[in-house]
Amino acid sequence: MVRGVISPTLANVALNGLERQLTSQLASELGIGKAKKLKVNVVRYADDFIITCVSDVALETHVKPKVVTFLAQRGLELSAEKTRITHIANGFDFLGWNFRKYSGKMLIKPGRKNVQAFYRKLKETISKHKTVPQEELIRLLNPMLRGWAEYHRPVVAKQAFSRMDYLLFKALWRWSVRRHPAKSAEWVRKKYFPSPDNRNWVFRTMAVNSEGVREWKELHTLASNPIKRHVKIAGEFNPFDPQWEKRGEEVRQERMLASMRHRTSWSALYKSQRGLCGLCQCKITKETGWHDHHIQYRVHGGSDALSNRILLHPDCHTQVHNLGLAVVKPTLSLERAL
Repeated sequence: MVRGVISPTLANVALNGLERQLTSQLASELGIGKAKKLKVNVVRYADDFIITCVSDVALETHVKPKVVTFLAQRGLELSAEKTRITHIANGFDFLGWNFRKYSGKMLIKPGRKNVQAFYRKLKETISKHKTVPQEELIRLLNPMLRGWAEYHRPVVAKQAFSRMDYLLFKALWRWSVRRHPAKSAEWVRKKYFPSPDNRNWVFRTMAVNSEGVREWKELHTLASNPIKRHVKIAGEFNPFDPQWEKRGEEVRQERMLASMRHRTSWSALYKSQRGLCGLCQCKITKETGWHDHHIQYRVHGGSDALSNRILLHPDCHTQVHNLGLAVVKPTLSLERAL
């Protein structure tokens, strides 16, 4: 088995054409009308995929044999351990999420195995660092918490976030008490869960930041992450087609608005352009809005570097793409703006 970065690429190459071949073979075997009624759809990510259909009988008799043949022609086979046919009312796990219909309503939640694995990872980190300063433990845990929250925030995860916060609190309380067996619970609370504001039971400590200023450093709470639904795109969207370049830029901007890194780069671009649109040279404001445009299209090899990006009014952005207009960076250098 090939492992590493190349493995997902090879899996995508091997599985490419699965849905197209399924559709073609079903149409030949059953007729176009009956094939469409089966509503067969394929969703895949690297070597993991799911196939939906109107009934388990159709999956077992018409779909699965064709998938087995498709894979066998490429020297592959279905995993007996991972492959199963189930009703959507019973749910299934895919990419760390659980997909299930509750009283006819589809809900996507963090999968139980994913939640348990993440909790074990947190516990292991805490257990391995029983004697480190509180500040160091917070520094180790925060990236893990933020990363897990970022992955699950597009789905129904509030309950899972709150539950994980509670379990983590219990683990950290045991970590705190263990360090001071002769101290009272109130003393431990005041030392590791101080309340300088109105928020109680927050795992934090006073630390010196990069600028030499003392400030509170606290554990990131999962429940503080707002749920933000995934921005869907059209099924025919093709990131390698220049006709979709403008839409791709808009989708990336919508998805990154809440990112601090994006806000920082946007601020640098705004300063470098003196707050003016790169095409019409009129003021960019909150009312006018703006789009983040790639001077050399990404489909043509353009990068995400600030030197290849410029802010435009939405209408100006449309003109640039529709009329093939060229825009250039302003004379004020990005180095000076930064």
